[in-house]
Amino acid sequence: MFKTLTSTFNKPFEKPKWNPWVGVGYVIVIFGVSLLISSLALSVYPLLMHWSTARANDWLNNSTGAEFIYVVIAETIVISAVLIFMKFYKTPFRVIGLRKPKWSDPVWGFAMVVPYFIVFGLVFAVLGYLVPSLNINQKQQLGFNNVHGGGAILMAFISLVVLPPIAEEIMVRGFLYSSFKKAIPVLWAVLATSVVFALPHVFEGGSGGLLYVAGIDTFILSLFLIYLREATGGLWASMTLHAIKNGVAFMALFAFHLR
Repeated sequence: MFKTLTSTFNKPFEKPKWNPWVGVGYVIVIFGVSLLISSLALSVYPLLMHWSTARANDWLNNSTGAEFIYVVIAETIVISAVLIFMKFYKTPFRVIGLRKPKWSDPVWGFAMVVPYFIVFGLVFAVLGYLVPSLNINQKQQLGFNNVHGGGAILMAFISLVVLPPIAEEIMVRGFLYSSFKKAIPVLWAVLATSVVFALPHVFEGGSGGLLYVAGIDTFILSLFLIYLREATGGLWASMTLHAIKNGVAFMALFAFHLR
């Protein structure tokens, strides 16, 4: 199996034309700018409606529609920024894994679901034993605190299960990983990409403090997603696994109310 993994990650690849460290920095800028613009865009609506501060804060913090708009704006900026960058460098999208989908792509994605959850369970079982202070039940603050009705559920589903796998795979396993892989040995590229992906999730604990559980979980997930990128030569299998993982969390939250 080690030989298979080695051959998978050491295949020849088409290197991006841009300076890899410019690419890494660009991802960090994209992430920050997308959050900033999304927040500013949402804050404009209450001002136009002449709402009171209390009503504006309630809408921003508790409205499913506001959360949905925020996610749509942020993910649109991420995808557009990556594609514009590649157009500027006259680089074909296949370099970051955006190639024509194959019927086998979702099969690969589904095939990795059970291995991912097995590794996830084993890692957290070991951590729970070795680090008793680690709160493995701490909840991630995803927003969408007041989802009621079919329309609201649909908006939450799109925001959590559909858009993030597309945007994050293009930006992280596509653009960022390709940049790292050009600059450093592949093992370090895998680890660096996974750390960058996991780090923002650590800060999603809200009032509960740093959410180490989410950081570890997303780091593990990223390893599987990068493997799928390498094994299939594209991002569609990674998007499939990512969507399934988010879909399981969505069902737990909104169908079974496991908060």
